[in-house]
Amino acid sequence: MSDNFPPPPPEQPQPQPQPSPEAGQQQHPVGAPPSPWAAPAAPPRKQRTGLIVTLAVGGGLVVAGAVVALVYSVMNSLSDELALRTERSDAPFSTPYDEEPEEGYEDEYDAGPVEPEPEAIVPEPSAEKDVTITKCTRDSTIGWPHAELKVVNESGGTASYVVFVTFVDGKGAKVTDGIATTDELAPGKSATVKAQGLGEVPSGTKCRIDQVERYPL
Repeated sequence: MSDNFPPPPPEQPQPQPQPSPEAGQQQHPVGAPPSPWAAPAAPPRKQRTGLIVTLAVGGGLVVAGAVVALVYSVMNSLSDELALRTERSDAPFSTPYDEEPEEGYEDEYDAGPVEPEPEAIVPEPSAEKDVTITKCTRDSTIGWPHAELKVVNESGGTASYVVFVTFVDGKGAKVTDGIATTDELAPGKSATVKAQGLGEVPSGTKCRIDQVERYPL
């Protein structure tokens, strides 16, 4: 440097910028002591960004884990249901009540006494065979006919008889009829009865058994 120029003045210390006062705080001059009536300074704010990010990531993982567990449970249930249906469809069909009874088992209905079969009923002989005509006449005075009958009980029990007699002329035409009855007849016993015709009949009229009814007692 030239000797003609004086040396530069020394650098002066620059005042440091002061932070702007927050709301509710009073500004004090630099270097002045704080006022005892001033509000306490607010504590510095902590950075919570990292905590929020951590909580968000942790919550997402928990939700994702719950969804995965739910889906896994549903898939297991569907798999079990499909397997059960397959077993049912593959099982052979069997009708109920076809199982054989166990040994020693007896049906309660088979354990009771067996009723004997009823004996065959032997039909009674025809009642017409029990009656025969012993006499057939025409009254000469009034011209009325009558028939004398013999009844033999050929059945196995006591019975009574009702005999219907028809009187016919020489050409076989019916001219009148009569009826005869018996009291109680024991098996093998016989009785003689008379069937009286009503009304006058021509000469040569014949007697014919029309029907015999036997009533067991």
